[in-house]
Amino acid sequence: METGNLRKVLMSAYLLGKKVRYDGGALSVDDQIVERWRSEGRIVFVCPEVEAGMSIPRPPAEIFNGSGESVLNGEVDVIEKAGGKVTNEFLAGASIALNLCHKYNIDIAVLAEFSPSCGSSAIYDGTFSGKKIPGMGVTAALLREHDIQVFNQYEIADANKVLIGEIV
Repeated sequence: METGNLRKVLMSAYLLGKKVRYDGGALSVDDQIVERWRSEGRIVFVCPEVEAGMSIPRPPAEIFNGSGESVLNGEVDVIEKAGGKVTNEFLAGASIALNLCHKYNIDIAVLAEFSPSCGSSAIYDGTFSGKKIPGMGVTAALLREHDIQVFNQYEIADANKVLIGEIV
């Protein structure tokens, strides 16, 4: 099968079993759609934090007192649990993800929910208490600003409908 002209999807490396989570963990999404995308050569994967030079493992980080949009606007920071600012790294990672979308003509992303980079509808609240709030991570917010449709791992069927031209 010719795969060169198929629309590609940007995916969080974490969702594909890559051990890139802050604690060195991974989540392999067991989904027939993702397996088909993989076999068709549609997936371009990224971990914005790792691409920006952050280590594995690394201290947990959360957006303090805001969301990805407010980080992009310079209003709040991404803070590690011990207090270190990692805003610049998160902005750099988001930019790398956006550049991949431009390079591969990607307009659909499936990113890891709750991440301070990739969360598309919910993120942690910045208190490191495990509480989740509505909001987007830095990468998800930047991609959406550039008209890339962002889905999470619970919305893969919806992402596929967009990918194959059905309206969601």
